Amino acid sequence: MVYQDSNYDVIVVGAGHAGVEAALASARMGVKTLMITLNLDMIAFMPCNPSIGGPAKGIVVREIDALGGEMGRTIDKTHIQMRMLNTGKGPAVRALRAQADKFMYQHEMKNKLETEENLTLLQGMVERLIVEDGECRGVVTETGGEYRAKTVIITTGTFLRGRVILGDLSYESGPNNQRASVNLSKHLEELGLNLVRFKTGTPPRVKGKTIDYSKTEIQPGDDIPRAFSYETTKFMMDQIPCWLTYTNEKTHLIIDDNLHRSPMYSGMIKGTGPRYCPSIEDKIVRFNDKPRHQIFLEPEGRHTDEVYVQGLSTSLPEDVQRRMLETIPGLEKAELMRAGYAIEYDAVVPTQLWPSLELKKISGLFTAGQINGTSGYEEAAGQGIMAGINAARKVQGKEPIILDRSQAYIGVLIDDLVTKGTNEPYRLLTSRAEHRLLLRHDNADMRLTEIGHDIGLISTDRFEAFEEKKRIVEQEKKRLEGIIIKPTAEVQSLLENIGSSQLKDGVRASDFLKRPEVTYDHVKQLVPADNELAPVIEEQVEIQIKYAGYIEKSLQQVERLKKMENKKIPEDIDYDAITGIATEAKQKLKEVRPLSVAQASRISGVNPADISILLVYLEQGRIAKVSK
Repeated sequence: MVYQDSNYDVIVVGAGHAGVEAALASARMGVKTLMITLNLDMIAFMPCNPSIGGPAKGIVVREIDALGGEMGRTIDKTHIQMRMLNTGKGPAVRALRAQADKFMYQHEMKNKLETEENLTLLQGMVERLIVEDGECRGVVTETGGEYRAKTVIITTGTFLRGRVILGDLSYESGPNNQRASVNLSKHLEELGLNLVRFKTGTPPRVKGKTIDYSKTEIQPGDDIPRAFSYETTKFMMDQIPCWLTYTNEKTHLIIDDNLHRSPMYSGMIKGTGPRYCPSIEDKIVRFNDKPRHQIFLEPEGRHTDEVYVQGLSTSLPEDVQRRMLETIPGLEKAELMRAGYAIEYDAVVPTQLWPSLELKKISGLFTAGQINGTSGYEEAAGQGIMAGINAARKVQGKEPIILDRSQAYIGVLIDDLVTKGTNEPYRLLTSRAEHRLLLRHDNADMRLTEIGHDIGLISTDRFEAFEEKKRIVEQEKKRLEGIIIKPTAEVQSLLENIGSSQLKDGVRASDFLKRPEVTYDHVKQLVPADNELAPVIEEQVEIQIKYAGYIEKSLQQVERLKKMENKKIPEDIDYDAITGIATEAKQKLKEVRPLSVAQASRISGVNPADISILLVYLEQGRIAKVSK
């Protein structure tokens, strides 16, 4: 029996990391939002690793925060350890990583949703969409509830036709033994969407008190305050360490001897797994020359004794997992609490999406997160906030917000998905971003805060504080440009101590700072500012001055590419009418339907010759219009 409930502006299906950002964004933009999820106790749950951030991913969290999202604020309140990675390298690859208290994180995020105005939470299973005249107008749950809305966002993660596989055991399930969403997956196919089967996995969890940590290497957090959110002012310094150990030849022999029992190699697993996060059995096969692999022991929270065995993701039978653990230093007597497993699930082929994350076939229907073929909490959350923003703006009659590849890693992520697609669970890497020197951990606010404020997710107070930060940075840069550092005994002594060449003549303080060995702290010793500057100001001044030449080259490249981005392609273009474009290129262009020539040039199978012909065709069309 179908019954109707209230009408909403936005309905979000699913409450994982994509869902919570989508729902909070749309609600905070003033539109009436409903979130429906299978289990309200699983909001923002971490079914895999209990951590947030890392290379590229940590910068995404900063970008979410700069736009007004929640992930950064919540992990700052609930982490057990925080580390800045790659500190010995350049700023383009530095990234923050937090070890999470997964249960506190979940509780904090659930509380955020429950107390948000314009947001209603509902536990239920969505089985069908209401699609009328090519537009999505709501959802129907298994209990017969019909919920109507102007837009719908699906963020179902790995639950679509989810199937857990452990040895020769296989059963329908979402992560952590939750119910799978079977009928919705079938319904999406009925609506004409192309789905693909992917696979991911998780390692065993062991009891912390049974680990012999004396045989492992301690991995402490940083001893200086760190935070993802620009709003965080209270820092958690009572950190809990992680621990490092390794597999060995005995571990590898057990895996080799039992490969015939691995679902990956027996043919039981059909879905494609993530290349950059392989299972331990896959590592042993692919890298059989390596005598050992790293294993990180990561506590799952302050009030649990479960420890996540990072690096040992597997779907081997439980008895094999126990024997594997017994061979690893420190884990010889570790009690297995949860066995690792693989999970297969359906994902939407992402080239069916516009860059706004709206489906091309069905107006008003958006998808975000692992349903779009990605892996990772951060990638999901980045898509979630953009889907929430754009669903709300569609309701408000406004144009979507599209971040380009030079503005954000989120822009790289979404452009890669909708333009190139993916044949495996997509993971964001720094190498995927051609403008990574511009997309740094330290400057996410400089890139995105203004956008967040314009769309209503950044408060006036926060925006004014951001503007003041920009003003102070520019003021200090100008001060250093106007000061001459002379070759005094103090200066020469400092240069000798840091292994830098002596000064022959006076130089601007800004040029002095450009020396590789010189830091802002050194400059500050010689020419202190009138007022003590905040560390984030000093960091920004140093990076902007030291890397000014490289940044300028990157910006010039961006300007050249923008000319291609500004060459728009009409949505109704008939590629079959363009003679000379290769057959494969026509097929790909019709599938992706790029919005600009630059996007077209990034499609796999579209060659420079095809782009040249497309440019001539577009120019001829413009000339024809002008002549009329």
